[in-house]
Amino acid sequence: MYAQRIWVGGPGGGFWRGGPPKFGVRGDFDGSFNYCRGFFSSIAREAGGSGWGTDYPGADNNFSVRLAELTLVRVRLNPDGQPAHVVLRLTDPLLARCPLLFMEDVGTVKFDDEEIRALRDYLLKGGFLWVDDFWGSYAWERWVGEIGRVLPPHQYPIADIPLEHPIMRTLYDVKRMPQVPSISHWYRSGGGTSERGADSAIVTFKGIRDEKGRLMIVMTHNTDIADTWEREGDNREYFDRFSPEGYAIGVNFILYAMTH
Repeated sequence: MYAQRIWVGGPGGGFWRGGPPKFGVRGDFDGSFNYCRGFFSSIAREAGGSGWGTDYPGADNNFSVRLAELTLVRVRLNPDGQPAHVVLRLTDPLLARCPLLFMEDVGTVKFDDEEIRALRDYLLKGGFLWVDDFWGSYAWERWVGEIGRVLPPHQYPIADIPLEHPIMRTLYDVKRMPQVPSISHWYRSGGGTSERGADSAIVTFKGIRDEKGRLMIVMTHNTDIADTWEREGDNREYFDRFSPEGYAIGVNFILYAMTH
């Protein structure tokens, strides 16, 4: 059963303490779905984050398990039966095999010239990037600056995604973009959701479209949707409050990316 392979984290706050990243190789891809996480260099440190590896590998594993349970998507499995989620450098040609690329803590990212060219090529050829779990005005401004080097803002502006957009009802009818805290912040704050206080009180849900109106990038800022997957087995109250909606959003985004 897929449910028997759910990853359960410890009481910490989403810091990646695993071994080296599981970089994808050609043999990982057979036409099934692979959860693809983007690897990048960080030039800053944000509280509660750990750069490319934030929420890794639990979010990647658990989302893959639930995607197979909740949809007809065929998820690639390793020989041990675990989902074959992968980490990819942005310059890896295998990126073209990923219908969706996921990145977190992007307020710390610094792209080099090769990464800029490769990510731009991926997006303009039909790729889809979802960035999540970056908080406050500093992280937002840094991300806007970096993604503007990939897709010039005069040509590809960042714009609000209305809640009525088809991406919010690809399979599940989701009517809001919730603010989800990391489970560690939720514990420390007694159930609070804004990790940077007033500076992150409002969730930002924006995107970048191509010339035909297809969403290429979705940004969920001031929220940590991935923790609803990573931490689903840690605390029943946290699960009940956040995980069903978090999985619905993730499934909708994946299915949109695979069909647009």
